[in-house]
Amino acid sequence: MFTQGKRGKGQVTLLEFTEIERAAEYLQGKIYRTPLLFSELFSKIFQANVYLKLENMQIAGSFKARGALYKIAQCRRRISAKGVVAASAGNHAQGVALAAQRQELPCTIVMPQNASIGKQLATKSYGARIILEGRNLAESLETASRLEQEGYFFIHPFDDAHIIAGQGTIGLEILHQLPEVEEVWVPVGGGGLISGVALALKSKKPSVHIVGVEAKHCPSASEALRQNRPVKVEPKQTVADGIAVPRVGELNFPLLRRYVDRILTVGEDQIYMAMVELMEKKKILAEGSGAAPLAALFSAPKEELRGKNIVLLISGGNVDLSLVGRILEKGLLLSGRIMRIRVIIDDVPGSLVSLLHLLSGLQGNILHIFHDRIGLEVPVGRTGVEIQLETLSDSHAQDILEALEKNGFKVEAKIP
Repeated sequence: MFTQGKRGKGQVTLLEFTEIERAAEYLQGKIYRTPLLFSELFSKIFQANVYLKLENMQIAGSFKARGALYKIAQCRRRISAKGVVAASAGNHAQGVALAAQRQELPCTIVMPQNASIGKQLATKSYGARIILEGRNLAESLETASRLEQEGYFFIHPFDDAHIIAGQGTIGLEILHQLPEVEEVWVPVGGGGLISGVALALKSKKPSVHIVGVEAKHCPSASEALRQNRPVKVEPKQTVADGIAVPRVGELNFPLLRRYVDRILTVGEDQIYMAMVELMEKKKILAEGSGAAPLAALFSAPKEELRGKNIVLLISGGNVDLSLVGRILEKGLLLSGRIMRIRVIIDDVPGSLVSLLHLLSGLQGNILHIFHDRIGLEVPVGRTGVEIQLETLSDSHAQDILEALEKNGFKVEAKIP
């Protein structure tokens, strides 16, 4: 059910909870009821009961299939033989393509020209036609809008009542799986996910605390709340590209303002480290957006979390395989698990052996080594050695640095 409210000079369709219930009824048996995993490790770290809602295990790898399936089903009679169109370089593309395939409808996805090959192939696997046009998503949206004028049915990624209702079914699942839930931490970009989840949870259990988490490089939600209206921000490049939305949706904002208790921002380093934590500790591959709630939890004061039943919504796991190695290395560097150092030693037989013997005794695992005798900054009779080490922790890395200094090795630089 929808009600009418103001939308600039026109009208905006506001979502009511009953629409989420209808979406849940429709989606039953058509999507996965994703696991709610209790994490003993994170619960111990945060002194709380921490659960992970694993939407990375959903059909097409993210929550997006929920809204797309419900949207297309509700609008099936309005869709012409040309089918549906959407603009996306990620999860929305795959969700819409899957939903169109289920309804045996043609699907056209407009992607920026720099869209990754992996995402193109994943979307094509659901039968979609890909158009590469535009330098960025905004320009791709212009192409999709033009196709809409030609008779294609446009599927918006978040600013749509049916989409919001479909995403809101996650909130109902959480309540069914954990009736005693106290807090739910949700990634927020355009607002489709958090507005639906918040409406569902607050309608059934008003005491639940809803925390939105956005990327520091694209704080559109917090800026909208600050100015009490959706405003456009200038996004910077972020690993959490799924929530790098410059402007919160018109339909989403009233729900966000009414039902979301607070918005937190997380930086790139925090997101990288959270992705590594999920991969290494829980064997969960989460994209940057999906890891954002855990990143925020690591920054929260423990006294505010102690003893609470907290759900982190892992919204998706569609990570380009070509980037996984770099993400892991970046996260390990930030957490002190990988260290890069430059040491100047005497250029005499045995010097390098002595250095490597010391590092071996300190349990430092050498990953790469580069021996430089001819660098302009290296004095005659000396040589520079750049070493990349795997360490047990940041404190272990500090122990290694102290031991090197103590044994007469000058660490010239700790390379970023």
